[in-house]
Amino acid sequence: MTVVIGLEPMSRAELISVARLFEPLALSDEVLERLRVQRAAIDVLVDSGEPIYGLSTGFGSLATTSISPEERKDLQRSLIRSHAAGVGPEVENEVVRAMMVSRLTNLCSGVSGVRPSTALAYGALLNAGITPIVHEFGSLGCSGDLAPLAHVALALMGEGDVRDAGGTRRRAVDALAEAGLSPVELAEKEGLALINAPTACWANSCWPSTTAWHSCAKSISPRRCRSKPSAGPIGSFPQKSMRCAPTPDSC
Repeated sequence: MTVVIGLEPMSRAELISVARLFEPLALSDEVLERLRVQRAAIDVLVDSGEPIYGLSTGFGSLATTSISPEERKDLQRSLIRSHAAGVGPEVENEVVRAMMVSRLTNLCSGVSGVRPSTALAYGALLNAGITPIVHEFGSLGCSGDLAPLAHVALALMGEGDVRDAGGTRRRAVDALAEAGLSPVELAEKEGLALINAPTACWANSCWPSTTAWHSCAKSISPRRCRSKPSAGPIGSFPQKSMRCAPTPDSC
């Protein structure tokens, strides 16, 4: 049965069926249209000439550095390559796939700025049974699981190593070619969108039991509860923002 990523959050059962059981997934027409509309808005900003973080500027301490239009695709590609620096044992395939499914649902929320073609290519990796090699160590976790997600994005670009549908370790470019897929050339903002999320921490906590899954998925609410009694700010958990994370029970 094909799991369709639509306007409603994906259920835990649907995520499990794709991540563990290799059920195919598809993006609904409504999601594709939402991505088209939002990417058009991003393109207007790109063409405006205004300095916009991650689109026409560098990242982090280089936020005030202007990036010429000719260098912006190189910037996104370099961001992925520089952060694909995980080390240690491989993460289990089903954990990587859970991470990918969760990230794809977020990319499809309509606030990521990725092109429809990039979201479709991400889903095509899952449908082809191609699983990027991700390593256990190297994640920040707080602002984003940059290293694990960068290894996934690296495979999307046709670089790095993957496991094919049969479990054999191969070069990503070869596995993509055999599956009839083409490497993605990232556009402005897409590199940042692909890696800036704590998705790997969430996915790693999903297995092996659904109890761990449920506890992790509910973790946002306890954080709110702990923040308020300790006089901590809860402004970082607005409902509008939380609804942009369409993973099971994220709100």
